[in-house]
Amino acid sequence: MTHDALTALASPRRQEILRLLWTGERAAGDVSAAMPDVSFAAVSLQLKVLLEAGLVERRTDGQRRVYRVRREALGAVGSALERMWGDALWRLRVAAELAETRRGPRPGTPRRRRRLSRRSAS
Repeated sequence: MTHDALTALASPRRQEILRLLWTGERAAGDVSAAMPDVSFAAVSLQLKVLLEAGLVERRTDGQRRVYRVRREALGAVGSALERMWGDALWRLRVAAELAETRRGPRPGTPRRRRRLSRRSAS
């Protein structure tokens, strides 16, 4: 396994994307929809890293980009990931890591509106 592949696997978000793609192909939009706390742009960036590391493949289907895992590129690490994904403690750890690394406002947090100052007509 290459250095780029190992670096790509170090990210909990990219591990989650691999888990989502593990059982079959998904369009980038579907992956993004499964990760509502992350913007589409962020998911797209993570997919690009996985693609450049050789861990996923991409094909176009009309306007959509469809991704799938290259299991052969993962080798024995793929089996270890599969076992981890079935472990409840691992899922809890990933949920905590994803929450910790999230940028921007938390889901459900009301956005602050800017107040416009009114100038008096004097």
